[in-house]
Amino acid sequence: MTRRKLAALMVSLAAIAAVAVVVAATATAAAKPIVIGWAFDSKGAMAPFDNPALAAANVRVGQVNARGGVKGRPLKIVTCDTQGNKPAIASACAAKLLGQGVDIIFTTCDVDFAAPVVQKAINAGKLTVAPCIGTDQMGPKRFGPKGNLAFSFGNVAQDEGSAMAQYAWAKGWRSAALATDTVIVYFKDVVKAFKARFTQLGGKIVADESYQSLGSTSQQNVITKLNNAKADVVVTSTAGSFGALPQIVSGLRTLGNETPVLNSWAGDGTYWVTKEPKVTNYYYVTFASAFGDDPVPAVNTLAKKLGKATTASAGSSPARPRSTASLPPSIGRAVRRTASSSPRRWRSSRRSRRCRA
Repeated sequence: MTRRKLAALMVSLAAIAAVAVVVAATATAAAKPIVIGWAFDSKGAMAPFDNPALAAANVRVGQVNARGGVKGRPLKIVTCDTQGNKPAIASACAAKLLGQGVDIIFTTCDVDFAAPVVQKAINAGKLTVAPCIGTDQMGPKRFGPKGNLAFSFGNVAQDEGSAMAQYAWAKGWRSAALATDTVIVYFKDVVKAFKARFTQLGGKIVADESYQSLGSTSQQNVITKLNNAKADVVVTSTAGSFGALPQIVSGLRTLGNETPVLNSWAGDGTYWVTKEPKVTNYYYVTFASAFGDDPVPAVNTLAKKLGKATTASAGSSPARPRSTASLPPSIGRAVRRTASSSPRRWRSSRRSRRCRA
C-alpha cells in the first residue's frame, strides 16, 4: 500500500467522523438517513488517492451505523464516478448527487480536477470536503464567498515546499535543480515555495525547468537539462499516476546520474517504482504524527476489513499519518464553522523520508 493511499485512508476516517458531528448538530428526523455524496475518480490519475479514501469511508460508515448511526439516523454514501475527472462528467456527477438529496459532498484530491464538483455543490449550499487537496485554493481564494463551504484535510503546498527546502538544507544540499510539473496548481506551488525558502536559506538554484505530465513527452528534454545541471538535489512535485515521475527518475538513473531527487507528498509510495533501472536516492515528504503513533497496526486492521492486499509494512518505510484517534477534537468544531473566513486546512506535521525501493 502506498504512503499516499495510507494517508488518504486515515484522513477519510477522520473526515467521516467529523461529518457525523456536523450533521448531528442539526438532526431532527429519527430515521431519515444522512446522505453523503461522493464524486470520485475510479480509474484515472486520481484513482490512487480517491479509491482508498472512499473504501475507508465505507468502513467508517459501517462502524457508525453499527452503533446506531447519528442520533438514530444511519449514514449512507452514494457515489458517482467522474471517469478521470473530465469537467463535463464531473459536473454531471455533482448534479446527479445533488438530485439524490445528499447532505454533503466529498470530492477528489486536487482542486483543479475537483472544481466542477465544488462549484456545483457550494452553489447549492452544500458543505464540500476533499480528503487531501493540497492547496489553499480550496476555499474563498478560488471560489469566492461561497468557498467558505469548501474544505480539505490536506496540507497546503506552500508548507510542503518550505519543509522540503528546510530538509534539503539540513542534508547539506546547497544547490538545487528545479523541475516544475505545470499540469496542476498544487505541483507548481510546491516547487515555487521550495525555491523561495531554499534561496532565503542561502541555497542556489542552478536550473529551473518545467514540464507537463499526463501524456506529454516534455519531460524528456527536462531530463537532459537536469542531468547537465550539476546540482546537489533535483526537486520536483508530481505523482506516479501522472506518468512523469518514473520517467524522470529512471531517465536520470539510466544516464548514470545519482543526484538525490526530492518530491512532495504527491510522490509518496512505491507503486510507480521501476525495476530497471532501480530507483535510488529518492526522497518525498510524508505525514508524521505529532503524537508519535504508529499507523501500521491500524492500517493492517483496516485492510482486513476491506478484504484487500493493502497492508502496510514497517520494513518498507511506511508513512506516518495521524491516526483517527490522534486527530484534534477541533476538527469537528472547524467543520461547523463553514461561514468563517479562517484558514481552510486542518494541519498535521510532515517529515521527509527516503524511499527504500
